[in-house]
Amino acid sequence: MKVLVVAATSWGCTLAACAHRAGHDASVLCRSESEAATLTESRELTRLMPGVLLPDEIAFVTEPSGPPPGVVIWAAPSQRLRGNLRTVLPMLTPGDTVHVSAAKGLERGSHQRMTEVLDQELNLAGRDARVGAVSGPNIAREIAAGLPAATVAAAADESDRERIQHALNSTSFRVYTNPDVIGVELGGALKNIIVIAAGAASALRLGDNARAALLTRGLSEIARMGVRLGAEPSTFAGLAGLGDLLVTAMSPRSRNRSFGERIGAGVPTTDALADTANVVEGVETVQVALEMAEALGEPMPISTAVSDVLFAGLDAHAAIRALMERAPTVEG
Repeated sequence: MKVLVVAATSWGCTLAACAHRAGHDASVLCRSESEAATLTESRELTRLMPGVLLPDEIAFVTEPSGPPPGVVIWAAPSQRLRGNLRTVLPMLTPGDTVHVSAAKGLERGSHQRMTEVLDQELNLAGRDARVGAVSGPNIAREIAAGLPAATVAAAADESDRERIQHALNSTSFRVYTNPDVIGVELGGALKNIIVIAAGAASALRLGDNARAALLTRGLSEIARMGVRLGAEPSTFAGLAGLGDLLVTAMSPRSRNRSFGERIGAGVPTTDALADTANVVEGVETVQVALEMAEALGEPMPISTAVSDVLFAGLDAHAAIRALMERAPTVEG
């Protein structure tokens, strides 16, 4: 099968490597001739994944060519997805294609999940809106290096789920399917907010008990919001929920955790963002999530605390104290 990945991000190049390992013809659509030429020659994302070599068989291109891909994976950050769609879709040969979001975020303004953005733009372009998402406990560098990992392929249609699974599954990358697109996407997007808080707690040396409580209550916050938006509760106990939350909070390679650590150390938001090579999706997502929560009347205390620290100048210690001083209640 022909698999096209749009955007030479660390996750995009990693998914292209997964497609190659699964036995498919994988290519990555780059932003420029110079980016494509550099990657073709070096086989390495030196800025984002130094030392990890990408398979020689992956083609780095600036224009898609030939028959329509069986799967197109959109790997740009969430706030750039719509722009990428409008630029790239006219270049793609129409045909039997499943379009897959690999981003973990919510779009500003529209409040849409990434598959909703895909669906809307495909319909506007007169294309078949066969869409899905990939999400899970996936640190790109480890997967690109061939270390064992698992993820979730979500789509409303069973045959689309199975095609995404077939496109990426290999002996080092196990792909499970799930029809709960809402839950899979929200688990991946909202967990980044909680991980920023966990990173700050680590920098503040609050201890293992505090971090465990923060992650557990954070998962509850994610699940409550997800269920209000139509997700299945069980999804948040799986790879796209608990699994993604744990690895992102634990890994020193997690951009949201590292960003949270800098925030906890007192670095201003703008400076912490400037020091980060990758996009920190949780920063954008927290604002969108709180707008959605307000509309639903759904409290998100941890997310609110993160937003207050990032954008309202609240001290991280004061934010933790405010969370601890909330009226005691039942667990749920």
